[in-house]
Amino acid sequence: MAQLCERALLVAVTTGDTATSLEELSRLVETAGAETVDAVVQRRDRLDSATLLGRGKLTELQHEVAAGDIDVVVFDREISPAQERNLSQILDRPVLDRTAVILDIFAQHAVSREGKIQVELAQLEYRLPRLRGKGIELSRLGGGIGTRGPGETKLEVDRRRISNRIARLKRQLRDLEQARHIKRARRRRQETPLAAIVGYTNAGKSSLLNALTDADALVEDQLFVTVDPTTRRLELNDGRVVLLSDTVGFVRHLPHQLIEAFKSTLEEAAEADLLLHVVDLTEEDPDAQISAVEEVLAEIGADRIPQVLAGNKADVASPHVLARFRAAHPEAYIVSAFLGTGLDLMAEGLWRELSRRFHEVELLIPFSAGWAAARVHESGEVLAEDYRPDGIWLRARLSGADIERLSEFAVDAPLSVY
Repeated sequence: MAQLCERALLVAVTTGDTATSLEELSRLVETAGAETVDAVVQRRDRLDSATLLGRGKLTELQHEVAAGDIDVVVFDREISPAQERNLSQILDRPVLDRTAVILDIFAQHAVSREGKIQVELAQLEYRLPRLRGKGIELSRLGGGIGTRGPGETKLEVDRRRISNRIARLKRQLRDLEQARHIKRARRRRQETPLAAIVGYTNAGKSSLLNALTDADALVEDQLFVTVDPTTRRLELNDGRVVLLSDTVGFVRHLPHQLIEAFKSTLEEAAEADLLLHVVDLTEEDPDAQISAVEEVLAEIGADRIPQVLAGNKADVASPHVLARFRAAHPEAYIVSAFLGTGLDLMAEGLWRELSRRFHEVELLIPFSAGWAAARVHESGEVLAEDYRPDGIWLRARLSGADIERLSEFAVDAPLSVY
């Protein structure tokens, strides 16, 4: 999918409605660098195990591929290695599925070492079962006298090399994952709360991160621009600090290979204290995207983490979609990362949700321990403050770790738990 001039024919085989899915597949193909020429839909009661399609539809596709000067045929579902081989032979064109297109996009957008390793691992695991020789000369001969011999066929050498490469990449990822765990442990000790931004691809997560934290995350009107996570400090008006982490975008039927390969990156969401779930209000059916995101969150074990829902791109959303979203999700924040509207209110909402894991305490901090007062202001929520002759009196909400760290200054036990 690397050539910009490639002409793609999209094919959907289903028993249900495919309008939204094909529209999304077209955007995926465009992001990968190809041009969608046409889209073909066949609804069947039962999918053909060899080719998915019926014989008549295959004949139609053969004619259209030849007449339309099609370079590649893309199916809007996962196809097995055998189905790919059969379809490629019949259509005399490369045949890809949705997974192959998404993997290609990720390969284009991965920047960090970890991101590149994750993408390569996913691609190799996808390609390994699809390796095939061009004939009997590339297959090991059957058993029997005179058929055994030293050495390996080219196909088996390729398979062995890919398997070895996969094992090496997994070892590298484990090393990088260990480093990531050390960073997380350091953050936990500092008790700076983390909110991970999740959402459907192209929902405006990176734009929101930039608007909230003056970050410089890449923003483009394309799918899966963000592959490598970006974490930045969000400083609220009163000095409290929250870490915001932008994560890879989700999509319907996110390939299993990607979820497996990107587990260490997706753990940024699974390990967060709070999820900021961003929804694209320019989409006709934002609830379908919410459902797709929830499915992936459940798969990575992040579905039990508290969420704050934010509808983004309110400045360009159609009034009926906006009204429907407000009615369905009255607790959601309506924002525009582009105009900056609603962001302060949403940031305060983030802190309110995060502070639910805090305890309310009273502290009397001597003037000589100014670091402790600064810690309270930075990582907690100060409810009241008074300068007294013997020090600074504070009533604040703090995390359990901070309360333990500042226990020598506690006036009494925690007043209440949130």
